[in-house]
Amino acid sequence: MLTLVVVALIAVALAFDFLNGFHDAANSIATVVSTRVLSPLTAVVWAAFFNFVSAAPVLWGVELKVAATMGKGIVEFPALQARGPTFVLAFIFAALVGAIVWNLVTWWWGLPSSSSHALAGGMIGACLVALGPSGLIRAGILKIVLFIVLSPVIGLVLGGTMMVLTAWVVRRSTPLKVDHWFRRLQLFSAAIFSYSHGTNDAQKVMGIITVILYGTVWADRAAMTPGHFPVPFWVVLACHLSIGLGTMFGGWRIVRTMGHSLTKLQPIGGFCAETGGGVTILALAHLGIPVSTTHTITGAIVGVGATKGSRAVHWGVAGRIIWAWIFTIPAAAVVAAVLFSVTRGAIALVGG
Repeated sequence: MLTLVVVALIAVALAFDFLNGFHDAANSIATVVSTRVLSPLTAVVWAAFFNFVSAAPVLWGVELKVAATMGKGIVEFPALQARGPTFVLAFIFAALVGAIVWNLVTWWWGLPSSSSHALAGGMIGACLVALGPSGLIRAGILKIVLFIVLSPVIGLVLGGTMMVLTAWVVRRSTPLKVDHWFRRLQLFSAAIFSYSHGTNDAQKVMGIITVILYGTVWADRAAMTPGHFPVPFWVVLACHLSIGLGTMFGGWRIVRTMGHSLTKLQPIGGFCAETGGGVTILALAHLGIPVSTTHTITGAIVGVGATKGSRAVHWGVAGRIIWAWIFTIPAAAVVAAVLFSVTRGAIALVGG
């Protein structure tokens, strides 16, 4: 029975991963679609392919630092494990559903909120009910909260700087020639960003599934030790496949917000935004920081738009996006806290 429940919960985790790709498809393709370099269908296939192939570095021994942060850097895993398998399952279920609910709400509103922070919020809310404040790892949470502010700022600075430098390099070229070359280069920049998206976001669900396994059916395996977070390779492949499929279906409401409502981009601007955002995400993933791809690319797009003057950015739209960012962790936390209470109560009634 326990194995069946674990399989079902892993399916829920992969469903969240799919929804992450679906919700964040706008991050990967909005610029390349809004500049009309690729059609929407071609763009999502292009992005999904690079979401999936970003699993390749695992074969070369690259550490999954973001997965480790999500798995054991937010909540005290040993304290969860000590309460038993059903406790772990109820906790993860509540955290995932809290994140899924917020993702669906913001998708319906067409707002590019962070799936990463929704998942972190779900874990925090469930933990506050399950273990109390002592179960939270403050250093890990502080790092995530800090980069809610820093990641869009870094993206903004890199995107804006790249735009200024690139514009200076091509200053003597005709607009037609610039447009021609950057339509080609934007294929490369879109690939970079989609690759970084897969690298960063797929790892978050890997961390959750690994916690599910070592907290339940693999509880007797003393493998999760300090500095060691073993993610099975089949989990790596499943997570990258799920996020890639989610990207292929795409969240078109958010594409409109990111690609058209926020600012108007040309291919040169799309190239600078995607490259600046992608480089930021890859660098932070290397440091094990589960940064928001949404926040980063939004900052990069605003940075590129701002080089044309403050009126080039629709600040009202930007303000709505920022409010969604602010409410993401608390909203997901509240849903998860309520759901954990209900789930644990139901388990207690049936003697689990």
